[in-house]
Formats: sequence, structure tokens, C-alpha cells
Amino acid sequence: MLSLLALAGIAVAVFVGFNIGGSSTGVAFGPAVGSRLVRKTTAGALFVGFAFLGAWTVGRNVIATMSSSIVPAAQFTPATSVAVLFFTGAALFISNLYGVPASTSMTAVGAIVGLGLASGTLNQALMFVIVSAWIVAPLVSFAIGLVIGRYVYPYLDRYVAFTTFDLHFIQLDRSGTIPRPYVNPDASPQDVVGSLSVVVIACYMAFSAGASNAANAVAPLVGAGGPLTVDQGVLLAVAAFALGSFTIARRTLETVGNDITELPILASLIVSLVGGTVITVLSYLGIPASLAVSTTSAIIGLGWGRASRAATLAEFATPTTDRPETDVATGALVTSRAEDAPAGPTIGDLARDETPAEEPSDLPDVPDIGAEGPADLDERSLFDPTAAKRIVTMWVLTPALAVTASYPVFTVLL
Repeated sequence: MLSLLALAGIAVAVFVGFNIGGSSTGVAFGPAVGSRLVRKTTAGALFVGFAFLGAWTVGRNVIATMSSSIVPAAQFTPATSVAVLFFTGAALFISNLYGVPASTSMTAVGAIVGLGLASGTLNQALMFVIVSAWIVAPLVSFAIGLVIGRYVYPYLDRYVAFTTFDLHFIQLDRSGTIPRPYVNPDASPQDVVGSLSVVVIACYMAFSAGASNAANAVAPLVGAGGPLTVDQGVLLAVAAFALGSFTIARRTLETVGNDITELPILASLIVSLVGGTVITVLSYLGIPASLAVSTTSAIIGLGWGRASRAATLAEFATPTTDRPETDVATGALVTSRAEDAPAGPTIGDLARDETPAEEPSDLPDVPDIGAEGPADLDERSLFDPTAAKRIVTMWVLTPALAVTASYPVFTVLL
């Protein structure tokens, strides 16, 4: 028989997983739903399937780290497990309240650190590795985004197009006894390739989310003395994800933009691929890290790289007074095509049901580095500095608050 505290821990774990599923489904499948490639129900089903795959495979390594390596598994009594999950859920509530993508992983680790400090069992060497990864991972995401934005993105943006269909990409012929799916007849071969790319990368993001987030929901309940085995923990986490994916995620799928960026579909695919890959690698290594932090860092790097094309590296290194100063800021990726060539639809366009400008039949060549003027930052800015400051503050503040708030609680419990 499970104790009341164990049942309370499972209930809190379901609440945490419910919120993770609701928010992560929108992040992963917002572009695919907004561009009418998949329906909300299909997006929820795909998210749950690939999140389960990520949690069942790579996610086990993160669960092992958070359930027995940061502190010994014996420290997770029913009372301390409920407390850790409570602080994790509180972080989700605060981030949702302020509309800021605070890191659930970092906050969950912060609560476990509070437990380790109170019990004197914290694995300091492992925490040094984890904190180092929290610093390096965003820098790697930023650097990859910067290189792609400066040297690759303009060429991809010139040749890769995405269409917002008036009807869903996959239609159902209900004339017969059994409905038969068929591809939207308005889709060109280029649209088919681009659309499949959007859906495939959304599934990859779901895999990464499952790999990194399953531990946040169930790690304290798994291991020696815990009420759940690893397999049961993964199944519980994914079931909670599913509950959020098919309920509150319907709203997040509609709100596919945010106050950081008006992000084109192409750019969203790049940052999803970069952020998802960084987190998948860390999850494979058993290091809990934030998908939101890595993805946002890639967004910033991509914008900086795009804007930096206005000058060569030599011009940056040797500024002179006889030429105008180049303003290298996170610029508007929506203006990233060559002059008079509109960019593809942005996530904000999709959310507002706006139709992007038609692409001209003859696209001009992409200007060389140093020959392109600074992007027009006033029309649609990629990056809102005020929002960025709030986000970075929350990234640092939430795990720090988790440590300082949990330490006295665990001191009393222990």
C-alpha cells in the first residue's frame, strides 16, 4: 500500500508533468499547427509519442542523475520527494504567471541541491559539471546560431519557402465508408519537402523535451525507497505529458508567437534543431539542462549573426572613422532575404492568420558579407531587450530561489 505522502508525491508529479506537456507541445508543434500542417489533436499525439521515445531511451540517464547522483537516493524520503516536486511545480507556476520560459530542469536541480546541502550529502564534483554545462550549452547554441546566421541563413532563406495552406496539409476523403487521407492538391513539391521538415523537426523537439523533462516530474519518486521504478516513472511522466498535451496545450498551440521574436518558420526550424541537439547530447550524458535556455540562446545568436553580415570580420577588428559605424544588434530575420525579396511567413503571421507577401519570380543574389546594409530594426525586431533581461533574470533567479527556499525546509524535514 502506498502511503499518503507517496500518493501526494505522485499527484504533484502529475501536476508538474501536466504543465510540462502543455507548454512543451506548443513550443514543439506551434509552427506546424499554425501553418495548418497538422491539427491540434495530431500534434498532441505526435508530441506524446516522441516524448515517450525520448524519455524511455535518453531520458533514463537524466532520471538516474537526478534520482541518485546529485544526492544519494536514500535522501528521497516521501516527505523530501514531495517537497522537491513542490518547488519544481512552483517554478512552473511562476514562469507561467510572468510569461517567462524559466527552466524547470534548473529549478528542479536547485531544489535537490537544497536537499543535499541540508543533509550534507551533495555531490559537489557532479554539481560542478552540471553548472559548467549550464554555462557552456547556451554559449554553444549561441555560437552555432551566430555562424549559421552570418554565413548560411541568407542562402537558405533565399531558396527555402514555406506556405501557409488555407486547408490542412493532409486532407481526409470521407466519401467512402473508410476515410482516406490525401495530400493537399495546392502543395508544390517544394512545399511538401518544407512541410515534412517542419513536422519532422517538431517531432525531434518532442523527443528532446521528453528526454530532458521526464526527470523533472518523477526523479524524486524513483530509486531506492521510492514508490516507483524507473519504468513506472517514465510511464507516469508521459501520461502526465499527454494530459497537458490534449488539454491546456490547445491554447499554447494557438499562441505560437511570444514577446521575444517574430520568428520566421525557417529560423524556428534552425533554432529548434540546434537547441534540441544540444539538449539531447546533454541528456545522453545524464546532465539535466534547459531546452528553453538553449533554444532562446540560438535565437539570439541567429539574429546577431544575420545582423553582423553588414560588415566583414576585418572591419569589426579595425574600426575606422571614415566609414559609418555598423550597428551589430539582433536584427529582424524577417528582412533577411535580398532586397525586395520577402521572407517566408513568421510564427506571428501564422498566429494572426496574416498572409505573407508573395515571393517574386526572380530572386536577386544574396549580397556578400560587408556589402549589405544593416537590417531595418524598427519594422519588426527579432529581439526585445526588455523581455531578454526579464528572461535571463528568471533563468538565474528561479534555481537560486529553489536552493534558498528549499534549504530551510529540508533542514526541518531532516
